[in-house]
Amino acid sequence: MNRYDKRSRALATCLSALAGYVDAIGFLSLGGFFVSFMSGNSTRLGVGLAQGSTVAVIAIGLIGTFLVGVIAGSFTGHIAGPHRRPAVLALVTMLLTVAAACASAGFPHAAIVAAGLAMGAENAIFESDGEVHIGLTYMTGTLVKLGQRITAALLGGERMAWAPYLLLWLGLVAGSVAGALVHPYLGLGGLWIAAGAAAVLVLSAAKIGPDGDGPMSA
Repeated sequence: MNRYDKRSRALATCLSALAGYVDAIGFLSLGGFFVSFMSGNSTRLGVGLAQGSTVAVIAIGLIGTFLVGVIAGSFTGHIAGPHRRPAVLALVTMLLTVAAACASAGFPHAAIVAAGLAMGAENAIFESDGEVHIGLTYMTGTLVKLGQRITAALLGGERMAWAPYLLLWLGLVAGSVAGALVHPYLGLGGLWIAAGAAAVLVLSAAKIGPDGDGPMSA
């Protein structure tokens, strides 16, 4: 995270908020399943298998959908080359628009599938050389790095190296709060807001410049 410039870190925080927003809407619509947090769905898969419950079917379906989204995002980024960020974000925007349109048309299951694809694809935005440098839809690694950077600061290292990781986590939490507040009024229709936000972020990513993949020096 610290290897990227300020504009890239700000973009990452906004994208984390977008993921939190979409995940909250999906979580509430699905009654406790996630469209972006696959660790949670993997736990539910294990519990469902142990109990012989249909929970396992739902969980594996969401995990498979997310995985296909990751593959689509990675392919898109590979083809786009130095324009990876806006290209992958455009794919995310398209998928979120499809999700919102399906919700409005009365096809909630299709909306969830499209949203899951979008969240998988989003993780390819900060990918390079086959590695994801900033996880946008999951925060376990971010919290680990936050703790490590705080420890380093206490031991005399860089004093504020932990701040970007805190902001990334706060972005996800803030987005989740927004999604939870919107859901009672719009349900899955709240995905229209996510699609609009993603479209704005496409423009922001394009303004950062074509050097979309390369992290800054440490």
